[in-house]
This record gives sequence, structure tokens and C-alpha cells, in this order.
Amino acid sequence: MTTSMPGFPPGKILTRADIHPILGGSGFAGICPAREKQNVLIFSDSKIGERYGYRDGWLAEDDDLGPVFTYTGVGKQGNQAFKGGNASILEHAEKGRTLHLFIAVGKVPGTETRTHRYIGKFKVDERNPFEIREAKDELGHNRNVIVFRLRPIGTYIRETSDTLQPAPTPRSRFNQTAGRFTRMVRRQRRQRQPQTDATRVAEARDNLAETFEESESAAGQSIGQMELSMRDSTSHLIFELFNQTNNTVYEPAGSTAIESITQALSQLLLARHHLSELNQDHPFHLMVLTPALPREDLRDLLTENGIGLVYRNESGGFSEFEGGTSVFLNTPRSSRCLDCPLPA
Repeated sequence: MTTSMPGFPPGKILTRADIHPILGGSGFAGICPAREKQNVLIFSDSKIGERYGYRDGWLAEDDDLGPVFTYTGVGKQGNQAFKGGNASILEHAEKGRTLHLFIAVGKVPGTETRTHRYIGKFKVDERNPFEIREAKDELGHNRNVIVFRLRPIGTYIRETSDTLQPAPTPRSRFNQTAGRFTRMVRRQRRQRQPQTDATRVAEARDNLAETFEESESAAGQSIGQMELSMRDSTSHLIFELFNQTNNTVYEPAGSTAIESITQALSQLLLARHHLSELNQDHPFHLMVLTPALPREDLRDLLTENGIGLVYRNESGGFSEFEGGTSVFLNTPRSSRCLDCPLPA
């Protein structure tokens, strides 16, 4: 269920007194669920976000599905969680609600009344609804924030001033808890949705990643999420399995089928391009993580591209494939790295 036209077009400048009688909700929160109107109102203010080191806005580059607006969830202290307004955004489609986005633009002349530009109707990106990133809270402490990926529905307005600026240089951040939290939320969402072949593969991928992270952590490794901002881009690469101890990036695959392997490979090739520009004392290792040993031609494909392979062995542990033999992960690594030459 969605709402009809709200009574004002995208681009119109409004106050909350104009907005709430039409779309519902009340108060001055950044996220206002309006149950009686089946809406969720989202108010973005870049000046507030800049205090904590982030900014909402359009990604400068569209992806294959079109434009994306990134919006940081609510919660001023500590890690943000999927409750209250944040939950209302993530679950809007399940509850038949429409997202309406507004951006703060100023004040009514001579008053302290805030004004907002109506951007249009939105929905969360079905393929990748959110990312967990690191930012400061109001006390200056590092914490996890929820960054929603919103896609416009129908008519919308897109101002240049609301578009994010590309990163001048690549930058990576390590976060020890973000990957586990993200997988937990995805698992909870899948439990409320119809099971399909695609969701079963996604579940297998997350289970594999979870088991591997537990295994590495138990062995004393420092493993978590790497967030990589790319040069000349407003998008981020998120790798939920990064071993900080030995500088290894793992990309899990939900199966050993060619589609899963090549998808993981493409992510790692993109990572190699941007990681090579970082000023690092030690090279990065890039590995595909699979639930079993893939067939020979896929192993050869990874080798040809300088990508290592870790797989779930028959005993339930993890083995590293190297030159036709496998080595248990607690032995020294000899997998290919960014600075190593490709095979002749």
C-alpha cells in the first residue's frame, strides 16, 4: 500500500506545519513515522551531520539501477540500532508505508521556523538497503552509524548542492563489530520474508562468513569489516571479512557455482585497484572464501587473476588452496598479494 500524491510537488519549500497535516506525523525528529497516513517522513540536515563527520546526499554516480540517496540514521550517542525511526525506514515496505524525503534549506524570514525542500517519494534499496560505517557521536567517540541507501520512486528533484563530493584519495577504516552486526540484521530480515533460491544462497554466504570469522577470532586473529572509500567516487566498498593481523581481505561466496565465484572475484579485483593506491607498509592479500572446494577451472580462474582461495573442508574447518595443494590456515600464508607478479 502506498499513498496518493501528497498535495505538493517535489521541489516545494515547506515548513513542518505545512507537511504534517498532509502526510501525517508530528514533532521535530529526523525520522517521523506517520502510521495513520501509512508514511515515514525523513528530514535531512547536512549541518547537523557535519558535526559528527558525515553528510547525507545523492551519490554522484548512479549504479545499474539508477540514483541513490544516502541517509544516516538517528541516534546521537553510541552505536545506532534498528529501533524506532531507523526500524521504520528499514521495514517500511513490509508495513506498507511510503518514505518521503525532505532536505533542510533554511528558515522562514524573520523567524526561527525551519524550512525544508520536498525531494519526493523513496524506498530502501532492495539489493543493499543499508551499510554500517564508522563516525563520531556527540561526545566525540567512534561508533557505528546506519547509512540507508534510498531510491526515488516516480518524480523527484535532484539538486547539485545535495550531491556528495567524491573522495580525493582512497581511505580504509577497520571496524571489528560492523560485519557481524550487518549479518545479524540481514538474517533477521530474511526470517520475515518468503524463502527463495536467492535468499538461501545469501543465507549460506552469511553463515559461511560468520563461521569463518569465529574460527579466525578463536585463533587470535583480529578480523572485522573494512570500509574503503574509493578515489574520485562517492561510493564505498564494504568488505565484512578483513584480517587486520595479516592484511587479508576475504570475499565470501554463497556457493561454488560460477556465478558466486565470479561475483566474489569482481569485488576483489575492484578492491585491488583501490587498495593499491593506499600508502601501506605491508601488501594486501586477496582471497575468495567458499563453502567447498570449487571445480578446477574456477580455481584456475582465481589463480590467473592473482586471487587466493580458502574453502570449507570435509572436516568442517578451513583450508587454503595453493598450487594444487591445500594448507591449513594456521600455517604461514603464501597466497598471492597486490605486489606479487601474476603467473606467466
